[in-house]
Amino acid sequence: MKGPGAIGPYSQAVLVDWNIYISGQIGMDSSSGKLVPGGVAAETKQVLTNMGEILKAAGCDFTNVGKATVLLADMSDLNTVNKIYKECFKSNFPAYQVAALPKGAGIEIEAVAV
Repeated sequence: MKGPGAIGPYSQAVLVDWNIYISGQIGMDSSSGKLVPGGVAAETKQVLTNMGEILKAAGCDFTNVGKATVLLADMSDLNTVNKIYKECFKSNFPAYQVAALPKGAGIEIEAVAV
């Protein structure tokens, strides 16, 4: 898998009975282990790249995602995130909430694919 490794005691993804549970992803570059520069837009693109790699490793793609949760540090970033999100998800829309995120991240997305 080309996505970054976990930054804590958890799995990046788990397959259970043909369901894929993807842990929350932040905009972390897999080679450096650091957040990508460029703010929430760049982080969102990296999150979706990382998520795409996890899905690909499981033989899936974004069309298999049945649920996604988007956590934002600043809800004013929602329009930016939505614009980029819609490039990967054509009809699946996230549930939203505001939360503190690790490493000063501006966005985290988790998903379940079936």
